[in-house]
Amino acid sequence: MSITTLRGKQVDVEISGKNLFQGILIESGKGIIVLFDGERFVYIPFVHVHRINLSPTINDDISNPSEGSLAEDTESISYRTILNNAKGRFTEIYVTGDISLHGYITSVRSDYFAFYSPVYKTMLISLHHLKWLVPYNLKTIPYTLSNQKLPVIPSSIPLLRSLEEQLKKWEGELVVFDIGKMSTKIGLLKKISDGIIELAVASGESVYLKLSHIKCVHLP
Repeated sequence: MSITTLRGKQVDVEISGKNLFQGILIESGKGIIVLFDGERFVYIPFVHVHRINLSPTINDDISNPSEGSLAEDTESISYRTILNNAKGRFTEIYVTGDISLHGYITSVRSDYFAFYSPVYKTMLISLHHLKWLVPYNLKTIPYTLSNQKLPVIPSSIPLLRSLEEQLKKWEGELVVFDIGKMSTKIGLLKKISDGIIELAVASGESVYLKLSHIKCVHLP
């Protein structure tokens, strides 16, 4: 039995962090599933799906969408295809902590993507740690900001192929990892080598972080 047999049916999905979603399974593809929860499309990387099953209790408020998803008119969808199709759309993403991020995907690289947030500016998001993505309605105005304060297409910085290569370029800069929820993830990026980050925190002490566990990074 394949997950494709659940398409068009109302399902419950549990993902990492014991987060639960209920909606109609619209599509499944390479590394990603698409749900419609009655109001919005939710794109969930399959690596974070712990369980998916038919909903034992049907929610009558959830009906089939009247508009197409980011997977529409695409022969075969994949995680990377969805990210590229979402570029330029005001989007909510969830990566870590207890807050969502809101902004625009501007570039998709080999193991990360660049995300422009009106609050945090340019952020680098690990492809391995994105939990879900929800595009806003096209008519939504981010934070009610004018185009003068938030360009429709934010200026992008040149980005290298991998996250490690890009972080090497930021050696000597103050950086914030994982939205700065821990003081040991804010500091001067001294060096990155073989997947290990050396970070000088506020006290001057060096701490060492594994790149594979870093979810996102931005310059303050």
